[in-house]
This record gives sequence, C-alpha cells and structure tokens, in this order.
Amino acid sequence: MNRRGKWLLGSLAVVLAATGGGYAVTAQPRDDRAAQPDRRADGLPRRTEPVRRGDLSSGLTVEGTLGYAQERRLNAPGPGVLTWAAAAGTAVERDGRLYEIAGRPVRLMYGTTPMYRQLKTGDKGEDVQQLKRNLVALGYGTGLDPADATFTAGTATAVKRWQKAHKAPETGEVGREDLAFASGPQRVQRSDAQVGDEPGPGKPVLTLTGTERMVRFQLDTAKAGTVKTGDPVTVTLPGGGTATGKIDSVGGTAAPDGGGNGPGGSGGGGGGGNGKPKVQVGVTLDDAGRVKGPDQSPVSVRLAGETRKGVLSVPVNALLALAGGGFGVQVVEDGRVREIPVELGIFGQGRVEVKADALKEGVRVGVPST
Repeated sequence: MNRRGKWLLGSLAVVLAATGGGYAVTAQPRDDRAAQPDRRADGLPRRTEPVRRGDLSSGLTVEGTLGYAQERRLNAPGPGVLTWAAAAGTAVERDGRLYEIAGRPVRLMYGTTPMYRQLKTGDKGEDVQQLKRNLVALGYGTGLDPADATFTAGTATAVKRWQKAHKAPETGEVGREDLAFASGPQRVQRSDAQVGDEPGPGKPVLTLTGTERMVRFQLDTAKAGTVKTGDPVTVTLPGGGTATGKIDSVGGTAAPDGGGNGPGGSGGGGGGGNGKPKVQVGVTLDDAGRVKGPDQSPVSVRLAGETRKGVLSVPVNALLALAGGGFGVQVVEDGRVREIPVELGIFGQGRVEVKADALKEGVRVGVPST
C-alpha cells in the first residue's frame, strides 16, 4: 500500500480562510509513527465513514450576548437635585416617569426628535408634531390634527389637560424639564446618578435601552465580510432553547477587542481579549417578546453562511495531505485502500465538500479514531 498521505489531525495546522468565496487550506503532514494507532493489523484504517451527498452550509458559530436594543444616555435638562429615578430593569412606557429633578417629573413621550426647547403657542416643527401625536394617543388631544406641525391654541389646551391630570401647573407649555422623547418604550439599563446628586445640565442621569431583546457579537475583521444585513441566524439561548433572527447591523469601524463589551458596557460578545480588531454585529430576533434570559447572558449565534445543494462531503479529519501536494481521501473497498486526490469546496458542520470523478455517495473513507 502506498502511504503518501497523512491525516490532518490534532496538532496539524488546518487553516480555513475565506478568500473571495473560496477557501485556502494549509496543512503540515503528521509523522508516520503518530498515525500507526489508526491502523489495524492488516493496514486498513480502524475507522471509516461514508461519503455523503446532501446540502452543506459553511455557517459559523460565534459567541455573543443577549441584551436590549438602542442604548442611549438620558441627560439632566438643567440644574437641580435628583429626587427620584426609575430603578434599573424598569420598563417605562409613554407618559411614564423616568426621573424627577426637585420633585418635578420628566416623563417619556414617543418620537425621534429630541426635546431641545420650550414648546409654546406659535412654535412649528417636528418636535411639535410628535408632541401632538402623543397628546392624541393619550386622550388629551381631542380635535387636534396630529399631522399639523404648528403649536396651536388647541395644542395648548391639550397640554393643560395633560398637566391637570398629573397635578402640575397648567401653563399650556412644555420644556426639557417636563419631557424626554424616545423611539418607543424604554428600559432602564442603569442609573448614572444617585438620588441626592445634582447632575447638572447635560450630565447623565439614566442609561436607557429599548425593551426588545437583541443579540450582539463580535467578528474578526477578516470574517466581517462574510455577513451582511438581513442574513438569517439561529441563536442558542440561555437554558438551551433557540430563536431565529436576522443580522440588523454590521459595524463599519473596527476596534481592538477588549473582552467582549461594547460601548457603555452593552456587551459586544464573542470577545476573548485577544487584542485583534473586531467588528460589532447586531441581531434582531424574529419573536423578541418570547425571548427570556438575564441581561448580558451568553448565547451562541449560528451564521447561515453559504449553502451548497446536493454535494458530496466527508468529515474534515478524513482529509489527507498528499506528499506531492494537494489533498485526498483514503477510499476503503473490498479489503483494500487507495488514495484519491480531491478538490475541496466549502467547509461546514465538521465536514468538507469534496469533488473527484472516482468518488461517489456511500463509499467509505478512512478517518482517524481520535
């Protein structure tokens, strides 16, 4: 038997690098003596596996963290002592209290334009329009046109109704000390000031997130090109359940990995502290409302990658590094072994796509026993 090939096993260097849709594989052959335990007395491999035909995915599994979406800091609108703040983990909905300065509540309203000025009769703009939408949604804006961006006398009347309901002075005007806008319900991630502190204008009081669960992980910059927005993923959750989702964002700026935490402690996931440049990737979950687990719980994310239909594949460790270069497999038939050079395709799930005229489904190939 001509044993030109050596199995790629254990300490052997098998390097798979995505390069423009293909793969580069390098290997260092193992010493003959190390391969002997995998042979029977008659020289045949102790273990064989069949060549399979089927779909093969080059998907990748990475570690990430389960968190919440859209982290942001909420700053104090002006001077004063912090007298109350919503506790960490609290979910706040429209018109709910976020915190109080000198006993005056700052309440949450929904909108994308920040509260940057005092709103009064005659003002115009998107901030006025979103205020009116909130007053209508809360039942105080009867007769208001939510599409109109002008602060009318009717708007002032609606504001007074809202103020009366909260036992506040009925001025008909609102300012930054009254409202904070966010895109939807908010969850308090943490307090950035303690009751009794004087945060001061522009100083953070709370760190907020959205209430929907999402997953974040990090990828080496070399692998970042293998994922794109909209790609499907499967997430293994704390406790063993799974959830499906899609890539929502792929960070455009690489940063050295510092152990898996994103800005503000959001938890990028998949860190490891190896100092290599990383790209942050965000995943939205298809049914986020059903996903449970503590904030920053570790999860595994399976990236779909490329899928080939109906290809032949063998276990990766069945590959041989041939003495003349290239790779092959040992076909075991009728008590004999022969080496067949193969062309490699994609790698996935511990298998590799192989192409050779002499190879067909069901043929058994030698694999190492360890």
